[in-house]
Amino acid sequence: MAAALLGGRGWARVRAARPRRVGERSYAATGGALERAVSAFRAVTGEEGVSLGVAIREQHGRDESVHRCRPPDVVVFPRSAEEVSALAKICHHHRLPIIPFGTGTGLEGGVGAVKGGVCFSLRNMDRILDLHPEDFDVTVEPGVTRKALNSYLRDTGLWFPVDPGADASLCGMAATSASGTNAVRYGTMRENVLNLEVVLADGTVIHTAGEGRRPRKTSAGYNLTNLFVGSEGTLGVLTKATLRLYGVPEAVVSAVCAFPTVQAAVDSTVEVLQAGIPVARIEFLDDVMIDACNRFSGLSYSVAPTLFLEFHGSERSLEEQVAVTEDVTRGNGGADFAWARDAGSRARLWQARHDAWYAALALRPGCKAYATDVCVPLSRLPQIVVETKEDLARNGLTGPIAGHVGDGNFHCLMVLDPSDPDEVKRVHEFTERLARRALSLGGTCTGEHGVGLGKRALLREEVGPLAIEVMQGLKATLDPKNLMNPGKVL
Repeated sequence: MAAALLGGRGWARVRAARPRRVGERSYAATGGALERAVSAFRAVTGEEGVSLGVAIREQHGRDESVHRCRPPDVVVFPRSAEEVSALAKICHHHRLPIIPFGTGTGLEGGVGAVKGGVCFSLRNMDRILDLHPEDFDVTVEPGVTRKALNSYLRDTGLWFPVDPGADASLCGMAATSASGTNAVRYGTMRENVLNLEVVLADGTVIHTAGEGRRPRKTSAGYNLTNLFVGSEGTLGVLTKATLRLYGVPEAVVSAVCAFPTVQAAVDSTVEVLQAGIPVARIEFLDDVMIDACNRFSGLSYSVAPTLFLEFHGSERSLEEQVAVTEDVTRGNGGADFAWARDAGSRARLWQARHDAWYAALALRPGCKAYATDVCVPLSRLPQIVVETKEDLARNGLTGPIAGHVGDGNFHCLMVLDPSDPDEVKRVHEFTERLARRALSLGGTCTGEHGVGLGKRALLREEVGPLAIEVMQGLKATLDPKNLMNPGKVL
């Protein structure tokens, strides 16, 4: 799962199985080859665009996951797709691995340089290139984050709603097929990327939907765009993304409602969606998470399974949505309903959900935490949440639950003492059981975090060996030297 956790010197160590031989190669990342490559890099980017410093390399060898730092041999800072292409050609010639890096907010070890090589830090490519308000789309470079884009769009009446929580880069979000709290209404990155510019391992530049194309739909050829969405940097470097935008809703209403049991809260989620209510967000926090948030943020919510909801639309449509939702939730024992319309009140209402990570950590000062996620069909959501709560209690583990239950996706925020080998072992076994429980119910081992280093074996179980062979064939075709982020996904 996320990793086998630790030992004496680090907080986490990866216990993933040795990767399959997908174009496996030996890499010449030391000695003369590296020196020659670094000299060539500087000719492309200038001195300031290449770093061999230990601190810079370590910064670019880790993300927000439990996986230990794996620094690259060198970090380069390209300023354009042309420079990315030129740098990739140098890496291809010298057989150096390429690891794309956005903001480092990933949760599955996707940026670690497990075989050394060159980190392509894309932060200097931060231009918003083409905005077409009348067509509801925009093209951005990989250094643009979701908050920066929405700030830029502030006066246009448009916004980009995919929100994974962190202020991640938009191309990084595409690379991991990110989603978040708004996915139940607006979809994930897979539904919101119209076109990608990609630099392949040998420096070739392609446009997955054709250069300059941005139709809302197409039936022309293979869906190359979604091949790269979720590829986690293993097939190419994303250097531009054309994204779907949405109109800012006329009115927004938020609500919080407590329930007597987990089953009642999750049943309400399913029934609200079955009623056809176009709810924008339905977030779930279990009683352990709510208690932690109350303590951390000085709140006074009922310590019970709780739903946080948000509705977008016109004033009239919201009245109907709210009325039906109240009926559904009260029919399942929902109580302590709190509604908020203005921005300040909504922010206070949502504070518990936004503080969940830090509140979970505060349950056990001095311990560490990591989040693992699964996703199942909506009809199986009550069963898996209830069984997961029972599993946590039975094994004496601290794992508050928070999730985007509107699309069947939830997270366990595991808090543990990394110096306790027995607890580490129990957490690892629990996360494996959680993933396999989701698979047994027709779900997936990861709804939005990605595969990275820790879930490669689970991916094989999920899709089967034949599908893995197809993926390996695609990888070998696009990256025959296995230079693009090797050791991840497959």
